[in-house]
Amino acid sequence: MVLVCYILTLAWNSSIILLSLVDPRLQTPMYFFLDNLSLLDLCITCTIKGRLLANLCGSDKTITACGCISHFCLFHWTSCTECPLLAMMAIDHYVAICWPLQYTLIMCPWVCMQMAAACWSSRLSNALLQAILTIQLPLSGHHILDHFFCEIPVLIKLACGDTSANDLAQALGAMFFALLAPIVVLISYTLIARAVLKFPSAEERHKALSTCSSHLLVVSIYFGPGIYMYLQPPAHSTQSKFMSFFYCIITPVLNPLIYNLRNKDVKKAWKRIVQSQGGVQSLKDRHKIQN
Repeated sequence: MVLVCYILTLAWNSSIILLSLVDPRLQTPMYFFLDNLSLLDLCITCTIKGRLLANLCGSDKTITACGCISHFCLFHWTSCTECPLLAMMAIDHYVAICWPLQYTLIMCPWVCMQMAAACWSSRLSNALLQAILTIQLPLSGHHILDHFFCEIPVLIKLACGDTSANDLAQALGAMFFALLAPIVVLISYTLIARAVLKFPSAEERHKALSTCSSHLLVVSIYFGPGIYMYLQPPAHSTQSKFMSFFYCIITPVLNPLIYNLRNKDVKKAWKRIVQSQGGVQSLKDRHKIQN
């Protein structure tokens, strides 16, 4: 199952990025953020599933302390970057629906790049802070990691010293993760709903809602397991491992599938590519017949 999810995640997320690069109609702010989301899913896949497959297939399941810290630093950076990125995507939908005439002016390429850079850099700084604090914990000797990848709460449990600084940093990071970004999403969609209800025609309302449906579904899949995983009591280790598995293995597969199946622009882009390839092949066949 892990291998199948690994292959599908690589194929589907890479296809979305390549599709937006080759099709000029998809080179918009919405698909710019979608490309960033696909890139994050690829990073999570290579970080978690690659190591998990190595543990499942190989006999040596050990990892050094530095390797484990590097592993969770990469995971923490990429996975938590999705949190503010989804909030930025909600803001993009708000501007597109509530300010359609000023949309291209407000969401210009420079603004989109700044928003994406803020998402990546803010979570990188937090991941480095967590890594520095974890390095200072006494983790000498051999330990059994009761998880399928290196994660901060699991490593903190292995420490035999004072972990108050780590707990505080984790709580502050979880506060941003569980409160600020969902609040931005909630406010954005509240304003979108108020604007949509004022649309004169049912067709316009349906078009606006269909634009947001894929993002709302991805937000629900992301924040649900994520908030549950980071805010539940530490005693429920089995549930925590299951939610981590769902979030790290299943979610990166579902995201591109949701946008591929529910997005008309993506479907049309795929059709144009298939038709263009069919046209090129027919021209080649005609040329061979004439020769």
